[in-house]
Amino acid sequence: MYPSRFKYESPKTIAEAIKLLDAGKGEAKILAGGQSLVPMLKLRFAFPDQLVDINNIPGLDYIRFDADGSLHIGALVRHEHLEKSVEISKRQPTIAAAAPLVADPIVRARGTFVGSVCHADPQGDWAATMIALHGYVVVQGPKGKRNIEMKDFVLGPYATALNYNEIAIEAVIPAPKGVARGGYLKLERRVGDFATASVAVALDMNGDTVLGAGFALAGVGGKTIDANDAASALIGQKLTEATIAKAAALVAAKAEPRTDHRGSAEYKRHIIETFVKRILLANSAQKVA
Repeated sequence: MYPSRFKYESPKTIAEAIKLLDAGKGEAKILAGGQSLVPMLKLRFAFPDQLVDINNIPGLDYIRFDADGSLHIGALVRHEHLEKSVEISKRQPTIAAAAPLVADPIVRARGTFVGSVCHADPQGDWAATMIALHGYVVVQGPKGKRNIEMKDFVLGPYATALNYNEIAIEAVIPAPKGVARGGYLKLERRVGDFATASVAVALDMNGDTVLGAGFALAGVGGKTIDANDAASALIGQKLTEATIAKAAALVAAKAEPRTDHRGSAEYKRHIIETFVKRILLANSAQKVA
């Protein structure tokens, strides 16, 4: 199937892109990597009057760690840039673990981190990672910039708090107080398939004591699931068999799986619990010593 007709614009500045979106009154779409948008256009799940291609706007393809340790990811950073980044692998293990599991190599070469977050697919890897890491999205519109916490950004399947005349210009991950640890695990039938269940775990550690933690789920509900409440089982504690089991049970209880051709609801919830235990155990004292 071919997409419906649309106008194509390639602005050279963020201000110009915002002006085009504002004039579009909700009938214009941003094109960054296009790995989510183009298939939706071809299937006519989306039929905008206009595409605003931001690829010719300079300065949006940065991966930057500030002096305080916070991570900034520009709107045109491709998945593979994160996958291959030495700094990411050293300083942000949750992102490093998720990067090679995003879709397939072809998609990772072109798709963008921020674009994936804005797509708000319930099975998307990056939205779950952002929630676990307590990240936020910086958006810019006619009235200037504002920050939207990731837990408030995803409103539902393919729906976000982004206004029609705003552009998500970067994603920000706050600096850990101690040492960042964590991981990401995903069950899929084959590479590039929709996830049966995914778990993002972020840890902020001081030695073997947990200063902070974050959990989020994908593929087991109608939207990306915030399971950060489970951090209460770990904060101020060491990663022991008991604390790991308690946290894993709390995270699994947040899942909202449905029985389908990928497995029963009970099976998917069991996978979530098992994945959380595996990630936490891999980051426990006996494993990292």
